[in-house]
Amino acid sequence: MELPATNSRMEKVISCFRKRPDAVARLICFPWAGGGSIHYARWGNVLHSSIEVLSVRLPGRESRSREPFHQSLQQVVDEVVAALVPLLKEKPFALFGHSFGAFTSFAVAEALKRVHNLEPVHIFLSGASAPYSETRIKAPKRSNLSDEDFLQWMISIGGTPPELLANPEVLKLFLPALKADLHVVENYRYNKPEHPFLSCPLTCFDGKDDIPHDLQAWKSITSGDFTIRMLDGSHFYLKDSGNEKIILDYVTKQVETSEMDYL
Repeated sequence: MELPATNSRMEKVISCFRKRPDAVARLICFPWAGGGSIHYARWGNVLHSSIEVLSVRLPGRESRSREPFHQSLQQVVDEVVAALVPLLKEKPFALFGHSFGAFTSFAVAEALKRVHNLEPVHIFLSGASAPYSETRIKAPKRSNLSDEDFLQWMISIGGTPPELLANPEVLKLFLPALKADLHVVENYRYNKPEHPFLSCPLTCFDGKDDIPHDLQAWKSITSGDFTIRMLDGSHFYLKDSGNEKIILDYVTKQVETSEMDYL
């Protein structure tokens, strides 16, 4: 039986709209920069009952709005791993992350394997170059831009409703978390692995109209099957309901197939 402290820690860090004790696997989802947990948590109401969805909630937003932002990806990893390890030992799990969330998914997967010898049955990474790729290393830093320049960049990548960008009160709440997450990822360094440290399948998703990402570089982290799926749209292509259905159908099929292999 888990200690109450473990439960309260997990409930702080993890949002789960629909608990599924009989699920055969769990899908752990990591937010994009500035994002909360709700977008992915609602997937729990949509996905097949064989999969329980756990969505990561970072400090500085939602019920944790009074907590200071994390300053490094290591802080994110330490907190998420501590909250999840008891659960991940119970049954198979997969990881999903978009953009900033792809980096946190990767870093959590690396720590779970290195420290706890736990490995996902599938890892889904979206909208991001591998951390050690030239494309990512040369990418301009955005977290230090003035608010005005930062907003212009936000508009240019698409996916943020214009009415949100035009509302100063909402922006005051939104910008600090976004800049904090970008600061974390821009200061994250990871050398290209000499050998793959995972053996599970890896799927990369991306929007066809987004800035080009070096998706192929992710192949270095696993000896398992490697797949790239390009979908219509720009950086936030996954907010489109048609694309979301494609992603969720694919994720369900892959996780359920992996579960058969796992057994």
